[in-house]
Amino acid sequence: MTLWRPDPTTLRRPAYLSLAEQIARAIADGKLESGARLQTHRQMADELRLSVQTVSRAYEELIRRNLISGETGRGTFVRSLRREPDPPYLPERLGEVIDLSILKPICEPMHLERMKKALGWLAENLPASSALSFRPNVVFPRHRAVAVEWLRTCGLNVPGSNISLTNGATAAMTVALMSAAPPGSKVATEGIGHHTLTPLASYLGLTLEGLAIDDQGIIPQALDECCREHGIRAVFVQPSVINPTATLMGLERRAAIVEVARRHDIAIIESDVLGPLVEDRPTPIAALAPERTLYFTSFTKIVVPGLRIGYLVAPDRYVAAVANRHLVSNWMATPIIAEIATRWVSDGTAVELVNWQREALRTRHATASEVLAGIPFLSHPQSLHIWLPLTAERTEEAFVAHARLQGVAIAPGASFRISQEQWHPAVRISLGSTTEAELRSGLGMVANLLRGDQEHLLLAI
Repeated sequence: MTLWRPDPTTLRRPAYLSLAEQIARAIADGKLESGARLQTHRQMADELRLSVQTVSRAYEELIRRNLISGETGRGTFVRSLRREPDPPYLPERLGEVIDLSILKPICEPMHLERMKKALGWLAENLPASSALSFRPNVVFPRHRAVAVEWLRTCGLNVPGSNISLTNGATAAMTVALMSAAPPGSKVATEGIGHHTLTPLASYLGLTLEGLAIDDQGIIPQALDECCREHGIRAVFVQPSVINPTATLMGLERRAAIVEVARRHDIAIIESDVLGPLVEDRPTPIAALAPERTLYFTSFTKIVVPGLRIGYLVAPDRYVAAVANRHLVSNWMATPIIAEIATRWVSDGTAVELVNWQREALRTRHATASEVLAGIPFLSHPQSLHIWLPLTAERTEEAFVAHARLQGVAIAPGASFRISQEQWHPAVRISLGSTTEAELRSGLGMVANLLRGDQEHLLLAI
């Protein structure tokens, strides 16, 4: 039995959640090691002067988080620390939970009807090459030509020979990293960044260096210092609102990042998955530094989730590397989905749906501003989410768990933490993942928790 004990003087209501949080922190800090045996429910209840039911609920919460396990006849033990990170969103939607955890565009029945119509058209017009060919260069020349048109709406003028079609942004990001940074090298990125970048870098044998950020994203001086001290091979940036804090990097800042990258001769990987959705945005970094920037955009976050296709633009010196790494990781993008994207870009459907999304987001942001009036949060008029810092007395994991108990799923900010510096607990809340009515209700529950409305708090038994 371990010597560590919870501190009863720091317990807050609801007591079971506060107790669970204390134990979780002790596990994270190594005060409770893997395999350590916890006190029985009765022993801990007596020691802390709590009811057995309260301790039982705390243990149940820790079991739900996969931090402890109960073994009949033996007791309750700390589990081995998980090596794989949890996603910030619910893997599946459960019961009556209002899911504001997963980032997605606003969707209505109209989007499904558009996809059904496109598939009906495709059934009559599918080219033989899209169904029968193994060779990307046979399938995609026409699609690359149309991609050139779409990339102009994103602020880029590039030849089709520099464009690869990918199965969305994740595939593009993977190929870009594999092309720009060999195993064993280091990649810099925002200190609060892409939640899949950390595990992906680990799988590819890369080390991430999280950089200080401000209200425009990466601070150039931080990148310069990191390049000098750590031998960086590439910097991964999300300059246009898709980053967790919904930051839009200004043109001067983009130029400053380019200047540092050129001085140290590093590659830039630019994620621009919102593309033309963001109004009045500055020129992409790829247009400022076309010789070293691998740029990607996609349709899933701005048109319809099922349109899982993206465009990866590579400088001449990376074209061959991108092609080869795409072959070994994906072979090629799914031709049938590429056919729909190409048709929608050509006939104006893609732009129409982007414009619709932009207007729908205005309504969602107005709802968030109304319901969360007086509560500080970060957002952008075209962001699919808001970033909500928590007050000092609230722990992030406890707040997320408490919201979940109220029937609302939100994403913990720690899922996006790349660097420990400048860290402040926060949560990300998606605005497009559910209906307008559910969003209003879910935000209301979050607001009540933040305001400490006791009518909406679960009290300890």
